Amino acid sequence: MLTGFASAQEQPMQRVEVTGSAIKRIAAESALPVQRLSAETIARTGAQNVAELIQALPAMQGFTSEAIAAGTDSGGRASASIHGLGEDYTLVLLNGRRIAPQGSGSAVNLNAIPMSAVERVEILTDGASALYGSDAIGGVINFWLKENFQGANVEATYSQPGESHAGRQQNINLTVGYGDLDTDRFNIIATYRHDERVQLKATDREFAKTAYVPFGLNGTNYIYDRTSAATVPANVAVTFNDPKLPSIGFSPYLKKNGNCPTLNFVSLANTATTQNCAFDFASTIEIVPQSKRDTFFSRGAFKLTEGVQLFAEVSLSRFDLTARIAPNTAPFTIAAGSEMFNTNVLPYLTPAQAASVKTVSGNYRTYDWGTRDSQTITEAQHFVVGAKGDLGAWAFDTGVTWSRNQIDERYVGGYVLNNEFRAMLANRSFDPFAPIGAQSDATKQLIENSIFQGSVRTASTTLKGVDAHASRELFTLPAGKVQVAVGADYRQYRYEQSPSQAAASGKVYNLNTPPAYDLSRDNYGAFFELVVPVVKSLEVTASGRYDVITAVDNGITGKEMGNKENASTYKLSARWQPVQTVLVRGSYGTGFKAPSMLDIGQPLVNAGFTSGSYTCPIPDANLCRPGKSQYNVMSGGNENLAPEKSKQYTVGVRWEPSKNFVIGADLWDVRMRDKVSAISETQIFNNVDLFRDLFTTYTEPATGNTYWAQKSLSVNIGQTHYRGIDWDTTVTQRFGFGKLTSALAGTYLMKADYTLAGTKDQWTSNMNFFGSDNNVAFRHVVRLSTALETGAFTNTLIANYRNGYTDASATVRNLSTNANETLRLHVPSYLTFDWQGRWMITKAASLRAGVKNIADRSPPFSLRSSSGHQVGFDPRYADPLGRTFYLTGAYSF
Repeated sequence: MLTGFASAQEQPMQRVEVTGSAIKRIAAESALPVQRLSAETIARTGAQNVAELIQALPAMQGFTSEAIAAGTDSGGRASASIHGLGEDYTLVLLNGRRIAPQGSGSAVNLNAIPMSAVERVEILTDGASALYGSDAIGGVINFWLKENFQGANVEATYSQPGESHAGRQQNINLTVGYGDLDTDRFNIIATYRHDERVQLKATDREFAKTAYVPFGLNGTNYIYDRTSAATVPANVAVTFNDPKLPSIGFSPYLKKNGNCPTLNFVSLANTATTQNCAFDFASTIEIVPQSKRDTFFSRGAFKLTEGVQLFAEVSLSRFDLTARIAPNTAPFTIAAGSEMFNTNVLPYLTPAQAASVKTVSGNYRTYDWGTRDSQTITEAQHFVVGAKGDLGAWAFDTGVTWSRNQIDERYVGGYVLNNEFRAMLANRSFDPFAPIGAQSDATKQLIENSIFQGSVRTASTTLKGVDAHASRELFTLPAGKVQVAVGADYRQYRYEQSPSQAAASGKVYNLNTPPAYDLSRDNYGAFFELVVPVVKSLEVTASGRYDVITAVDNGITGKEMGNKENASTYKLSARWQPVQTVLVRGSYGTGFKAPSMLDIGQPLVNAGFTSGSYTCPIPDANLCRPGKSQYNVMSGGNENLAPEKSKQYTVGVRWEPSKNFVIGADLWDVRMRDKVSAISETQIFNNVDLFRDLFTTYTEPATGNTYWAQKSLSVNIGQTHYRGIDWDTTVTQRFGFGKLTSALAGTYLMKADYTLAGTKDQWTSNMNFFGSDNNVAFRHVVRLSTALETGAFTNTLIANYRNGYTDASATVRNLSTNANETLRLHVPSYLTFDWQGRWMITKAASLRAGVKNIADRSPPFSLRSSSGHQVGFDPRYADPLGRTFYLTGAYSF
């Protein structure tokens, strides 16, 4: 009776390979917890892309969302993370095989998955290192694509938020198939899909429109100030030769006028030595970027014999995303005694300061050049050729894979040409101390002619692999047949990055040249799986794997980096069904993950700025920025990293007293040690003495000024321990007018503990708490889906719930006392409802209409300062689009 956590219109049972096992068997509940999403289940969610589908599942936490492209160089990458363990520990497969990750690690960009080709999805929420590879610690997501399809199908969707056209989406896809494997001995299928989305500006949403945020708490009014000291008109910073004179910073405009101009506020981060204006950068950004996506998938299969099938697959995707963020920062040097100095700096210095000037710099925001527009084109190619079927007593599957994920990052607006900008400053044709809108027509033309457009870097990850596995029945015991599977695989990964000529030659003002990489390494592995029916009701499975991961080959230096690693991993699992309606299952296994190639081989390179503003971490007259300021971040690898190791177990039960009711729960527990990560900026700046070695210096390309910078280095940060329960229940009720199906599923997190960076035994937790790792682990993530099928009509209502949590620590201004305070808000829970109606007009034609976020629930208010440039909410945990309507039409012929 037990057939798995599946939804409407599942495929009939057949002998197939289920995710989590290499042995073909009748699809049913196994010893491992596998969640299955059928094509109809996927359609009822209204998800517009694979990332939206996967990231909404209750078991998913800690992933990278496309929205953080606003303010990062992610290029809109979207990932999966099972149980909050992290994207690098969740293995994503396409038809059971690996695809090229984005970057040097193992995280796959979900935007590379062709949505129109997906037939079903299987999510194994338990470690699978012993079968798929040592790094599959968190679990596996396997996208099974369409096979043996005949005919044609066209489908189109239009989606739009209720407030305006901003954020609207549309897509169209066509799928065609010819030939039947069973009768014609061949089949060819091809599917193409095109998606487009219009950007959503921060000013289109009340909760996101400013970085100078007023709010009330317990009857007191506060201001949260995330504004930036890079302003228009410029602030200045002055250092002095006399060590008794501290560095100062101020806004000449504020000094002269007593207030700040449009889009600027008097900075609440000002100190005794700074009187700056601060720019409201959040009012200029886009919180949902503009994008276009094209995906193509084709598969050809040929029956060589009745039992052997040859196949070839190709998957192609192109994701074009343009992220627009605040105008660029452009520090510049002011020469003492120059006209610019005498007009904007000297009048505001004391005689002692004027006599001791050492350096003067301006901190400017290039507002007149427009927003920084970064277009990232991500292209993925995935090719597989292979054979599968039966040879004698063996069922086998083998293939050769070539897969690549590559990006081209282009600047298409807002970035300034170096020589032109310096010339404009030198000949005074441009005044950085003029307010917005004060530039002359001639200057505006110079500005237009000085905008850089072009590529700044390209990067790619290439996977080459060969795999083979086979299974058979060995012999028969009184309780049933003993089955075995054996397999082996080889993979080579290569990560390359090249700066463009423009970036390498200093053509762009104040741009740090992206580093060049050519890193590669090999992975070898072999595994076995043995299934033994002990008694009629009890089946035990043992699997083991041996992996060898070579040192990193640096193609630029010609040297090897890091160490050659090898490990054995195993998993023991059992399935006990004492009666037909009850299943008890459990597993215990180990995992092993080598550090990514960049974790090992990345040199110290510029990685932007800290999210927060800080006083000088180490007093130094030459290296401190005035007052409270953002400091540069330098990122680097570590050749001495040790591999990460894990131990995990699951214990679960499922009860199906009737065909109309099933309930189940799986307790899972994962411990990891020697976890690779980086110490967060808040930890570093709050304990400078402990982390003194994580500070270095950074020299600005534009000014030549050198300041302190924080190092973000890959380290074996310590231990983690996560535990929780995945639970679900499905109830089906038949009435005279139709069938009502309700599926309630969730993840209850019991433990989300980790040792503080730099320690081995000081444990902390981010359970319902914004932790030092800049993440929140939610105790409750729940989804309820209720579908009523009445003839040609189906109505589906989905509720999504995420509990509240304690927010990040933030410094705010108390308007009653005019003093700064540090507090942590309580971010409330987030509950949204979605509705979809489907009308099967004929067997060939259907229409779906839906509303997401029916109540138009805004994202909860948050004061976090990480993960992108959005202010006032956390884009990882809530959708800023609001109430959204969509319409989908499909026709088959």
